[in-house]
Amino acid sequence: MLYWMSQRASESEMAMATQVRVYTMDDVWRLEQEPRHPTEKYYLIDGELCIKMAPSELHGEVASEIARHLGNYAVPRGLGRVGVEVGFHPPGDRGTVLLPDVSFISKARMAKRALSSYVPYMPDLAVEVVSPSQSLAQVRRKAEVYLRHGTALVWLIDPESKTAEVWQQGLEQREIIDADGELSGADILPGFQLSLRTIFPWPVA
Repeated sequence: MLYWMSQRASESEMAMATQVRVYTMDDVWRLEQEPRHPTEKYYLIDGELCIKMAPSELHGEVASEIARHLGNYAVPRGLGRVGVEVGFHPPGDRGTVLLPDVSFISKARMAKRALSSYVPYMPDLAVEVVSPSQSLAQVRRKAEVYLRHGTALVWLIDPESKTAEVWQQGLEQREIIDADGELSGADILPGFQLSLRTIFPWPVA
């Protein structure tokens, strides 16, 4: 009997030790308002808290170039809004918050701008630039989450290899774009083309 009690206690302690806290978008919002985290942003995937470090100069340059080309195409044509590091969460899911490096929301889906919280739906196009602090597997996991929650098109940009991966709703396989290729806006931004050489102007090391 004594052995049974100690065994039960041990199992309980193990369960407590392995329990992982589930975070919500409210936790993330609160953390980002704290002054002790000046260089950190956070994102959530199914309640798992992840840190997004301040981007490197290279990372920022690539994201800025993509945002510039998207904005120059979309805004004058009235196609929608382009954003940089805007927070999005799926409707009804408070355990997922993503911050794409660049995003596009089509005019048909645009709602009133969120001034003090996250956008309560996923963007039509999400762009993630691979940084040294992230593995390709981590970025691909984000792509899967975007598509699962309604994003139609995801671009994963790798400055190191000067390549891109295109993930699209309804397609089982991702498309690999090499340094001489182009990104397409598909049905989200009809007619939009962006050469990778435009956003990767430096030579391959």
